[in-house]
Amino acid sequence: MLRPSCTLKLLRLLSLFLFAVALGSASSAMAAEPVPPHQSFTIKSAKLQEARRINVYTPPGYDAAGSTRYPVLYMPDGGVKEDFPHIATTVDTAIRAGELRPLIVVGIENTERRRDMTGPTEVAEDRKIAPRVGGSAAFRGFIRDELIPQVRRRYRVTDETAIIGESLAGLFIVETFFVQPKLFHTYIALSPSLWWNNQELVRKAAERLKAQPDLRNTLYLSSADEEDIISATTRLTETLRTSAPPGLKWQYEPRPDLRHDTIYRAVSPQVLRKWFPPGATASPPARAVDNTVSQ
Repeated sequence: MLRPSCTLKLLRLLSLFLFAVALGSASSAMAAEPVPPHQSFTIKSAKLQEARRINVYTPPGYDAAGSTRYPVLYMPDGGVKEDFPHIATTVDTAIRAGELRPLIVVGIENTERRRDMTGPTEVAEDRKIAPRVGGSAAFRGFIRDELIPQVRRRYRVTDETAIIGESLAGLFIVETFFVQPKLFHTYIALSPSLWWNNQELVRKAAERLKAQPDLRNTLYLSSADEEDIISATTRLTETLRTSAPPGLKWQYEPRPDLRHDTIYRAVSPQVLRKWFPPGATASPPARAVDNTVSQ
């Protein structure tokens, strides 16, 4: 019989294998995927010591809208051969159908994904996933100090911001929610890799939540059919039930019917329509308590 520690290692290795397979198949599929009209620019980042390519979708009528300003949805994995095409298409389709209020999508193209999306780890198996890991603080600094100011200079935006991502990007989103919650108003993390560093974010969640009693954000979590992610996300949900500040609006939606490589495309359309409904004012989301868990 395998010891619990061995079982966890096997689950983690299986999760990484499935992620690599999904990434490879998704990359080939997205290589020829159509993308709505968009703009691109490059930032020479002092924080990351490299150039980063940024892809920006603006909503229908943006050029003729005069002084109208829009909320911004940021997304890691935002290259045109990554997740930018399907998120931009989802947003564009929903806006044109009157199912989502107009917003701007800012996609951050990857250079070293596993470096940027992960924090430090004490787990040897974690460090094997890439030559460099643990760079999330620098990546967050790039977004905060270089990207967001650049977007505000280039585009007509409101102060309302959101971020969406899956897997390791979901891990980065949950980490950012805990360590710098005011950076975004809405956090959407799909199948976040919360197993990282022996579930550190989950283990420290209660103390971090209690240290921020005035926290007023929106947090959405979902998980596919992955045991190591489901268990960690469920634990985090239990902590949210007992320790979340009253002003935090959150939801956990388990999706055991989906896989790691299908959850992003399956869930993001309905989630974006829910949190950015048409007719809502272009301001931070309502702070009424909605601590619900979808079963």
